[in-house]
Amino acid sequence: MTEIIDRSRVDSRADIYDRIVAERRSVRAFLPTPLPADLITRLFTVAGRAPSNCNAQPWTTHIVSGASLARIRNVLLEQARAGQIDPDVPLTSTYVDQYKARRIGSAVTLFEATGVGRNDPEAREASFLRNFELFDAPHAAFFFMPRYFGLREAADVGMYAQTLMLALTAHGLGSCAQGALSHYASAIKRELGASDELICLFGLSFGYPDEDHPSAAAITDRAPLSETVILHD
Repeated sequence: MTEIIDRSRVDSRADIYDRIVAERRSVRAFLPTPLPADLITRLFTVAGRAPSNCNAQPWTTHIVSGASLARIRNVLLEQARAGQIDPDVPLTSTYVDQYKARRIGSAVTLFEATGVGRNDPEAREASFLRNFELFDAPHAAFFFMPRYFGLREAADVGMYAQTLMLALTAHGLGSCAQGALSHYASAIKRELGASDELICLFGLSFGYPDEDHPSAAAITDRAPLSETVILHD
């Protein structure tokens, strides 16, 4: 019987995909060099191939660069320093057990790489504010969906963003998905001119990674499959 699938071609593509997924990380320092406009178009076009419930494609994405990025960065820093949070999605998550341990482990990994001491509140605050400096990225994206949607559609936006992050990685670029940016949803929407009928879910800094920055050494681990996947015969 003639083989329907060319296994050598499939295996080669699978190896490439595995490497792209493994190489994706949260980049927390970027070079100032902007991406070409046609590359940004290509990346977000690819991201738009992400799946969604009933093909609703519930995402609306605002991309900031140049002067618009500088303005949103200033707004975010001002809001963060003032502690004036105003999220569209209530901050009700509670981290317990293994989830709390993983969250702490992530912070420890970053602080150890960047030399932030456990008992150095000023350094910890500066590290936190790096989020709102957008890690010096030349571009950032903000992801919204209509207010009348729910968890299913929010998951769709997450799949869209993951598709984008993998595309960025495939092009040798970096990204950092930032839930903290959504803490200042009202200020973001005012600056972007986005409708209040949209919910701001999170943001994403992206660009060329600064591989010489200490944060580049902060690589988080992943839980073993036995903790996250249940197989049924």
